[in-house]
Amino acid sequence: MTLLQLAVLSLVQGITEFLPVSSSGHLILTSRVLGWPDQGLEIDIAVHAGTLLAVVVYFLRDIARIVAGLTETGSASTRPLAAMLIVATLPVGAAGFALHEMGQDTVRDVSIVAWTTLGFGLLLLVSDRFGMTLRRMEHMTWAPAVAIGLAQALALIPGTSRSGVTMTAARFMGFEREAAARFSLLLSIPVILAATVLAGLDVYRSGEPAMTRAALIAAAMAFVSAIVAIWLMMAWLRRATFTPFVVYRVALGLALLAWVYV
Repeated sequence: MTLLQLAVLSLVQGITEFLPVSSSGHLILTSRVLGWPDQGLEIDIAVHAGTLLAVVVYFLRDIARIVAGLTETGSASTRPLAAMLIVATLPVGAAGFALHEMGQDTVRDVSIVAWTTLGFGLLLLVSDRFGMTLRRMEHMTWAPAVAIGLAQALALIPGTSRSGVTMTAARFMGFEREAAARFSLLLSIPVILAATVLAGLDVYRSGEPAMTRAALIAAAMAFVSAIVAIWLMMAWLRRATFTPFVVYRVALGLALLAWVYV
């Protein structure tokens, strides 16, 4: 891959991984539109490692409290949150592992990306417009955590957006926008970690080098773009709505449908 290809794919992955717009859908579209081949497992691992590091750095204090909550030295108030994050990860983890073991991938088709981008974008609009804003992170209980976890499994369909569908589910259940985004981002950590480990095992079994210079460059660029995207999104959601993301998804979905069917 050229440096330009690495830069574009890393930036696309980093920017869209945590925004409610679907990183997998954008990576598929970027490669299709520009006529580039699949980036391969090595680069996949690198960009996911970069985005994982970004969300860990951003939520380092939260993570420290959650981990401490699992021990006797931590606050008892953080123990349920740690357990709920684990339980909410199980549905997508089980589904993703099953697909991986069967050697099956999600449907990488532009028409699928178009419909899911549009449909789940409108669903985000409905949840944000009509959902109450009464609950904060401390109000998270088992029922909404499990519901958000089940919704997360839909993210295996390209264009759905893992962050988008989890934020949508949280907004439907009355969580404030920042709280919905915070829980979604914390929930991304075990998901991205598991996906990175599985892909890493595939690379290890293939006998290919784990990290080359290109992979390190890709990881670094994904990290920088991801942490900037997280900071901007969280700052925006403290004072505004999901409307800009909805407008973008609807416009992109309609443009893709026109491209596919017209």
